[in-house]
Amino acid sequence: MAGPEKTVVWFRRDLRIQDNPALAAAAKGGSVLPIFIWCPSDYGQYYPGRCSRWWLKQSLVHLGKSLELLGCPLVLIRAEDSTLAALLECVRSISATRVVYNRLYDPISLVLDNKIKNELPAHGISIQSFNGDLLYEPWDVYDENGQAFTTFNKYWEKCMSLPIEISQYLAPTRLVAAPGLANVRCCSIDDLGLESSKDVESSNALLSRAWSPGWRNAENMLEEFVSYGLLEYSEHGMKVGGSTTSLLSPYLHFGELSVRMIYQLVKMRQVKWQNEGKSEAEESVRLFLRSIGFREYSRYLCFNYPFTHERSFLGNLKHYPWLLDEGRFKSWRQGMTGYPLVDAGMRELWATGWTHNRIRVIVSSFAVKFLQIPWIWGMKYFWDVLLDADLESDILGWQYISGSLPDGHELSRLDNPESLMNSKRSVIGS
Repeated sequence: MAGPEKTVVWFRRDLRIQDNPALAAAAKGGSVLPIFIWCPSDYGQYYPGRCSRWWLKQSLVHLGKSLELLGCPLVLIRAEDSTLAALLECVRSISATRVVYNRLYDPISLVLDNKIKNELPAHGISIQSFNGDLLYEPWDVYDENGQAFTTFNKYWEKCMSLPIEISQYLAPTRLVAAPGLANVRCCSIDDLGLESSKDVESSNALLSRAWSPGWRNAENMLEEFVSYGLLEYSEHGMKVGGSTTSLLSPYLHFGELSVRMIYQLVKMRQVKWQNEGKSEAEESVRLFLRSIGFREYSRYLCFNYPFTHERSFLGNLKHYPWLLDEGRFKSWRQGMTGYPLVDAGMRELWATGWTHNRIRVIVSSFAVKFLQIPWIWGMKYFWDVLLDADLESDILGWQYISGSLPDGHELSRLDNPESLMNSKRSVIGS
């Protein structure tokens, strides 16, 4: 007779308790082993940058405390070989019968997930994946011919015509820890190697003054934005000065915040404002949800066209004579181009890991259209330094700016920075 089910919950970029479908499924019956695997070799050239790793470390600490209160510790594993090997070893250590996780759509995770889906069932292990990241799964949004959309407006128009499931998964009130934890080769948060001693003593100390990672803090940030920032988002959201954006992008990237929760809260507030006759709220809600739509579209593109982190979506730039000039690239990175607005933005980015959407668009446009630096260089640099570095969003933004998408900017079009500052469209960052 089979014993009680033991489920491994594989956390990745879903570092929250509330509205976590994988965790909710595991909590329904049997015992649970929540794990997080850090395997640097899986990332290759897309190893996360310093600011991103700082956020991840703080978020894992926050999640670990929450799971402890539910009766189940978060097991941290540093894998030297591969995530797949570490996951298999973990499953065998406690004789687990099932692995559950929430899906990701970036090119690196798509390859890894495919390996795991093929390998684990071959070892007699049940595996289930869930949608914990999107409003619309990529395979649910196609045109009348069954083809993937290649322009945002058509994609988002289709999304808006589809029914949407926004009910959230309740956070478990208690978890039963799986027996056999002593058999798992785990490590401390410091042993993961996310921060060096130099990072802790210098730059990372500044980050903690401005940001508070963690899923509970994410929910507080969302509540504050919806209450005090959303109503005037259409008027102030694109202004560079002050805290005019939602500041939710790092929380969304690490899955500390559910996009379903955002959508539901925003729509509820929209109904309230409609009843109060606040007509100006309509444009703010539309623009904010459109920014969520760009995030959805970035995942959609990566899923349907998984080569977009390596080459242009369109073939028009295949033989473009980019200037492979390390000197120009260095000047751009260090904010020493001689153009004050560009230089200010790049210095802010380096010092804080953050800069406003409008500035991101300006500095990226300057890089590819004026300096003619390859867009992939710029995308990779953003990945290295941004606090909210998000590969899917970076791919969409840089492909759009370089004219590599059907609805992107023409590469020959040199935008006036002032016009970019006044633009209502945002494709890079949040």
